[in-house]
Amino acid sequence: MVTITDVLPKSRAARAGIRSGDILLSINGHEIRDVLDYRFYLTERDVTLSVHRGPELLDFHIRKQEYDDIGLDFETPLMDKKHSCENKCVFCFIDQLPKGMRQSLYFKDDDSRLSFLHGNYITLTNLKKEDIQRIIDMHISPVNVSVHTTNPELRVKMMKNKRSGEVLGYLDMLAEAGITLCCQIVLCKGLNDGEELDRTMRDLARLAPAMESTSVVPAGLTKFRDGLFPLESFTPEECTAIIRQIEAFGDRCKETCGSRLFYPSDEFYLTAGLPLPEDDFYEGYPQIENGVGMLTDMRTGVEWELEEADRYREKFQAPRTVSIATGYAAYNHIRFLSERLMKEFSGLTIHVYPIENRFFGEKITVAGLLTGKDMSEQLLGRELGECLLFPSSTLRAEGDVFLDDMTPEELSRILSVPVFPCSSDPAEFIGSILCRK
Repeated sequence: MVTITDVLPKSRAARAGIRSGDILLSINGHEIRDVLDYRFYLTERDVTLSVHRGPELLDFHIRKQEYDDIGLDFETPLMDKKHSCENKCVFCFIDQLPKGMRQSLYFKDDDSRLSFLHGNYITLTNLKKEDIQRIIDMHISPVNVSVHTTNPELRVKMMKNKRSGEVLGYLDMLAEAGITLCCQIVLCKGLNDGEELDRTMRDLARLAPAMESTSVVPAGLTKFRDGLFPLESFTPEECTAIIRQIEAFGDRCKETCGSRLFYPSDEFYLTAGLPLPEDDFYEGYPQIENGVGMLTDMRTGVEWELEEADRYREKFQAPRTVSIATGYAAYNHIRFLSERLMKEFSGLTIHVYPIENRFFGEKITVAGLLTGKDMSEQLLGRELGECLLFPSSTLRAEGDVFLDDMTPEELSRILSVPVFPCSSDPAEFIGSILCRK
């Protein structure tokens, strides 16, 4: 039962007589609780929407094409409140945030609907068997799952939720029903690494081909861990051993089922000081949003773009000097690409500046967690050229503020230079360096 907040003019819903403020009860007799129900049952060509209008119960009949929208808007995209996380994971990044940040940053979601709609990862602890059956019945796929370990007792220890072990059985239910699973393992030193990682990979590989891919990423540790579970960062030598362990298991999977299934994140290679794998290692980059293969994909994409460099030369005007801010993890990668571009385009100068993360602590080296304050303090007085480019991932989804609530406009005023967000998309990266004003 959800409230309709707007009806688009001249839409099918408007022509049928549905109004803003009506309460949607069901479609073709099926109760509507959220966006998944709404989208699933709206796919029929002939639909009857039952609504409450004050004390009246009304039915509206609409004929349409199978996947056509009918023009209704609701209070939230989910048509419901987000489901919050009921776990207390020992590695939870949100628990490591300092006080005083904007309130939305402290919300922990664990919502299966966001997994399907936006690729968020869920732990399954919020779900009951009827929820799993709903996913199966609607064939909601893929489902992204934060597994961490398949040892039930260890999962309870790591997630501080007594259900976290028993819900592992949901993975079998989903796999048997043909639901694609994309999994994630946040690796914590001394907990789910070593033999426990081997066990988890063996158990998840058994679910292939439904289990399509699994990323293994190191736990991010900020300087705000007082009173939290004691965790340590992996050393370069330990990262090397982890990479070899995952790659060896992936090689065996490649031989037996045609895919390596398991991928270490870029951060392991960077910390270990090892070269990143080549493009074909990542098999289409199924885990790129988890930082797996992102740098290799960007490097490969830049080379492809430069095969048609003439179309960029048409817009490029030399001489040009720009600067790029990035985290320490990606610094060598961005510097390599910048040198490649300077070699290709005569008259181009690029300054690449690694920014130390003083806000969260020096152990946080990824570019996406840089703040405006750190960039402003460390770049003030540096040679920045015509503009400064910074990772677009440092901004919230609306693109208006950094994690510390500084805006790009404020950063621009402090540094006295135009500043622009730039993604890792190769075409945007090159275009921003060569042409952004």
